[in-house]
Formats: sequence, structure tokens, C-alpha cells
Amino acid sequence: MSANREAMLEKLADLDAQHAVAVAGGGEKYVDRHHARGKLTARERIELLLDPGSAFLELSPLAGWGSDFTVGASVVTGIGVVEGVECLISANDPTVKGGASNPWTVKKIFRASQIAEENNLPTISLVESGGADLPTQKEIFIPGGKLFRDLTRASARRQPTIALVFGNSTAGGAYVPGMSDYTVFVRGGAKVFLGGPPLVKMATGEESDDESLGGAEMHARVSGLADYLAEDEHDAIRIGRRIVARLNRRKPAALGFDTGPGGPAQPAVVSFSEPDADPEGLLDLVPTDLKEPFDPREVITRIVDGTSAHNGRPFDEFKPLYGTSLVTGWAQLHGRPIGILANAQGVLFSEEAQKATQFIQLANQADTPLLFLHNTTGYMVGKDYEQGGIIKHGAMMINAVSNSTVPHLSVIMGASYGAGNYGMNGRAYDPRFLFTWPSAKSAVMGPAQLAGVLSIVARAAAEAKGQAYDEEGDAGMRAMVEQMVEEQSLPYALSGMLYDDGVIDPRDTRTVLAICLSVIENAPIKGAEGFGVFRP
Repeated sequence: MSANREAMLEKLADLDAQHAVAVAGGGEKYVDRHHARGKLTARERIELLLDPGSAFLELSPLAGWGSDFTVGASVVTGIGVVEGVECLISANDPTVKGGASNPWTVKKIFRASQIAEENNLPTISLVESGGADLPTQKEIFIPGGKLFRDLTRASARRQPTIALVFGNSTAGGAYVPGMSDYTVFVRGGAKVFLGGPPLVKMATGEESDDESLGGAEMHARVSGLADYLAEDEHDAIRIGRRIVARLNRRKPAALGFDTGPGGPAQPAVVSFSEPDADPEGLLDLVPTDLKEPFDPREVITRIVDGTSAHNGRPFDEFKPLYGTSLVTGWAQLHGRPIGILANAQGVLFSEEAQKATQFIQLANQADTPLLFLHNTTGYMVGKDYEQGGIIKHGAMMINAVSNSTVPHLSVIMGASYGAGNYGMNGRAYDPRFLFTWPSAKSAVMGPAQLAGVLSIVARAAAEAKGQAYDEEGDAGMRAMVEQMVEEQSLPYALSGMLYDDGVIDPRDTRTVLAICLSVIENAPIKGAEGFGVFRP
């Protein structure tokens, strides 16, 4: 077994453990209590909602990692197929503090809403939440209003919103079904009110009970908030699936979809072939020391369609002899065209930036989505490179990335430091989807470089004051800074802050990207008609 593979397998074992924490929700005690009440867990509800045998692309499963809150942020979000329609699904996890929303819950739902908006997806909310986590309400209340705004704007864009209410949906949470296009309430389970009996008593002196104040039957018969009254949770999920079946959703006709009689358009059969190289080999590629380069072509050949897919050429490289530390070219992935930009040797020079700029423009002319594979330490520094125009060339590449309108997908394989993260379409540049490998690291610069810069600045300051420099203190400072930056740049920390959509096994990269490419087809794909000013 290679050292690279052994190190990656260790990281993957740790990743499985981290995901297991999220899947466990509030823990065995609270899951058992939930089941004893005759209720399904959030993940069980999702499994029943999805078409049998279909995939579920979970998003941000490690949200809140490293914080004081339970990993996963008390909500499960992802994309799944319901009655043949790709939908954004959001499910409160009532085993975690009754499904109460904390600051990370809000951020996770916002990210899910953004994905639904950009990819023209219906949203299905599986609701059972005790509302806001009151001790952290100051971090939730003001930004949290965006959740309801997003629901109403989705409806205005004709992106259906469906709420299946299984339990509590109180206070601000009552507006989730209130602002959804379709609502299904579970008899004896759903409780939807702006203020529960205790609050009503304190505010008005009125005596009331859960059912008369906000029960499912009351809302179905009296208030009209419930469109459908379900007998139990399974019935609610059945009704939810029938609602989706009647949405008459169709992907854009230009993408070659079969609009046969009797239901929503189904994707036409797309021919593709498996990669020429075994994806299992991806575990051998990334060095344990990210300063060591690796050839991204070895990644590309393991994730794109093989030689029989497109005239015997799995990857048509663009400008292979120019700007060689950035690999660019065209391929197909599960039968869908894609342009790829992949860092080869880590550093981006002026030639690479200019090459990337041209390639991004060509992809926009051809309405072709772009995939960015990161392993970069950033743009090159030094007197010769500054005089050669590295700033304006790097700015040119970032201009192209910023103004490109074809869908972007990003995978951070190794390093993604400095402005290289920006030029390669990092989170700040709103890729449709961004995933990281367990080997990924991302920061303003490498830990040793950042600590070294701080040391040089501190040494110069001491010399300017005529003071002796504390070498022992400097060594301690550098070690502390390197450790801090190393911890902050690890994939779990970044994923916990919602800076990616998930940490994935490299061997799953092709499948994850294939799902993403299918999802982005729900909205028209059209390249930019203009870019910002390119400085000559």
C-alpha cells in the first residue's frame, strides 16, 4: 500500500466517524424517545419521501463542526428525486433540542435556499421544530427573517414550496407552512401557532389548548392553513409525493427531455462510458505533503467519461504547452459536456492566468459548465513576476471567473491558498456546488509562510525601536501560529463554517459531480455576453 493511500484511508476513516456523529442526531436516547412517540426521524422521513433506489446528495452534513452545537446543526438538507423530480429537501431533526434552530441551522438553510434558487428546484420542508434556540436568539432573529423571504421569492419565481408538518412549528417557524405553496399537516402531530398556550396566557390572559390553538384538524377545517390533513406521518409523505407528481415540472426542452404523455418530462437516455482509469486510484494521488505536486490529469482520467464516450478522446486538452501549471480542457462526465481547469504544479503564473481567462470565455461562448479542481498555493510573487504583470493577469482571471455565467463546480483536492482560491472559484465566487477532499487545506497562505511573515514583521519592528529580538519568544509564536492556521485550514473546520457543501471521499467525486450536473440542468445554461474591463 502506498504512503499516500494509507494516509488518505486514515483521513477517510476519520471522515466516516465525523459523519456518524451527524447521522446520530441527538443520540440514541433521544432517537429512542422520538420513536416511542410513534414518530420517524428526519432521515427516515427523507428516505420514505425519495423515489426507491434513488440517490440523496446530502449538503453541509458537518455544519457547526467545532462549535458548541451538535454537528449537523439540527437540520438535514440535500437534493433528492421525488416522483422523478429533483427537489431540495430540508428536514428539521427533532432529536436535537426539539429541532430548535441555532445560528448554524440558519446558515445551512440559507445555503440550501441558494442552491434551490440557482438551480430552479422545488423545495420540500419536513417540519418539526421548537423554533429558535433562545440563548442564541440575537444571532438568529435578524438574519433569520431571510428564510421566510426566500420562501415567498421562490413562489414568485414559480419554484414550488411544499411543507409537510409533522410536529411543532411555532413562533417564526409557523411562517414556514404559512409561506409555502402547499401544506400537509399530520393529524394529532402538527402544532402550528405564532404563540403557544403559555405565551397566549401571558400576553392576553386567554386559556387555550394546543389543538384549538394550532392543531392540524383546526387548521384543516377552520383556519385553512392546512391544504391536506394526513392520518399519520407515512400518509403525509404519500401526499407530499403526490403533490410533486402533479407539479408538471419539466427541465428546459433544449436539453433533450422526453415529454411523453402522462407526467413530467423525464431525462432522455444519455450515453456515457466509465472512466478509463479506476477511481480507486484517486486514493494514491494526493501526497501527504501538499508542497509536493501531483498531476491533475490522473484525477481527470478517473472522473470523466472514457475513450468510447466522445470520438475516442476522453479529454481534449486546451493549450497544453502554455501555462503548464494549469491544465485546461474539454470532457464529458456522465454524458454531459464540461470544461475543466485543474492546478498541476501549485503556483499560478501570468501565463496560467491568461490561459484560464481565455478558456473561461470560450466555455461561456459554448454554454458549457466549468469544473475547477484546486491544488494551488496561489499566484507567484517576486520582483520579476510583479514587473511581468502578475497582478493584472491574476485580476484578469478573477474578472473572468466573477463574470462567467455558466454553472461552476469546484472540488478542492489539496491546497487552495491566497488569491489562488479566488481565481479557482472558491466559495466567495458562488460556485453552484463546492466539495472538498479530506486532504484539502485552504487559508490566506500556508501555515509556515504566515508564521514566517509575522516573524519578519515583528523582527523589523524590534530593530526599528533598537530593541533586542526575543528569539525564544519568536520560536514559540511561530509554532503557535502554524498550529492555529493548520487547524483553521482543515476541511472539517471549513465545512463546519459552511465554506463547502461537504467533505467527500475522492472515489465518490464522479458520482457527486454527475448529480450536480443533472441538477443544474433544471435551469437554462447560458454563457456571459460580456465581461469587465481586462487591463492590457
